[in-house]
Amino acid sequence: MSNKITISLDAMGGDTGPQTVLPGADLVLTRCPDIHFILFGDSKVLEPMLDRLPRLKAASELVHTDVSIEMDEKPSQALRKGRGKSSMWQAIAAVKEGRADVAVSAGNTGALMAMSKFCLRTMPGIERPAIAAIWPTMRGESIVLDVGATVGADAQQLIDFAILGGAMARSVQGIQTPTVGLLNIGVEEVKGVEEVRTAAKMLREMSPPNIVYTGFVEGDDIGKGTVDVVVTEGFAGNIALKTAEGTAKQLAGYLRAAMSRTLMAKIGYLFAKGAFDRLREKMDPRKVNGGVFLGLNGIVIKSHGGTDAEGFASAVELAHDMAKNELIKKISQDLGDYHRGRFNLNDEKSEG
Repeated sequence: MSNKITISLDAMGGDTGPQTVLPGADLVLTRCPDIHFILFGDSKVLEPMLDRLPRLKAASELVHTDVSIEMDEKPSQALRKGRGKSSMWQAIAAVKEGRADVAVSAGNTGALMAMSKFCLRTMPGIERPAIAAIWPTMRGESIVLDVGATVGADAQQLIDFAILGGAMARSVQGIQTPTVGLLNIGVEEVKGVEEVRTAAKMLREMSPPNIVYTGFVEGDDIGKGTVDVVVTEGFAGNIALKTAEGTAKQLAGYLRAAMSRTLMAKIGYLFAKGAFDRLREKMDPRKVNGGVFLGLNGIVIKSHGGTDAEGFASAVELAHDMAKNELIKKISQDLGDYHRGRFNLNDEKSEG
């Protein structure tokens, strides 16, 4: 078991709960056979389903919980109701206690963030965590954060997000010194709100280790893949994420309508089916499912609540890769290097 990656799952989270979680977990075992699962949920519901999934049953430990968090519960209500005894809380607590390397839930985002912050606490020097998303681009993939955890981040928090996103790029994508840009309404230094301009000035002056700050980026740069890491606050980031998801669905709808409109269009589709299949796969949001809570003393992955088994498997695969590539260790190293650099810079300024 020492070579295994242990992943704790909130088996009751999401729009369909175990009907998606268990088949998704079973599916990912084909690609990542070194996973051991700890499943938290109602054993009366889960045991019959596990009997139909013998591979998953053999790779799992089942822990019964009486409480599950509803998708529409307020974070404060969920914390009071589920602290210590819900499937969501216990999946997170398994990471805190060292029984699991990473937790995955498709449950209520606000509740998951509240419980994760309360249970795991933020890392030294980090005031607020961020949710990072992997974004398909014309050059491959970029990391965008924050996409919903911290609304109205100040300059220091934006710099923290840059460090966190850079560590994630190094861990998951294997980029030694990722490029980082601040999302803004223009690339000119005089544009944007004060906090973004201040963060840009501080990043230029400090030159944090392990990342290369390239300046401001605009909304269209996200899809272009202009930088490896795009940093923004949670309000703008969440709108950008939802807009991109909606646009992808809109384009897919346009294509389906166009290809079925006439007989010639249907014949043309048959000739171009391979190209359309590749396009559909590239635009499939299930392939990049999984928001990562960064800045906590442990890894928590949020899967989309309405995804299917394939989408949930993608979130679990992401969790596996982050644990295997020691994301927390890389973040700790990068934060340590950054804070040492800050102190040295402040010392130089005071001497001058």
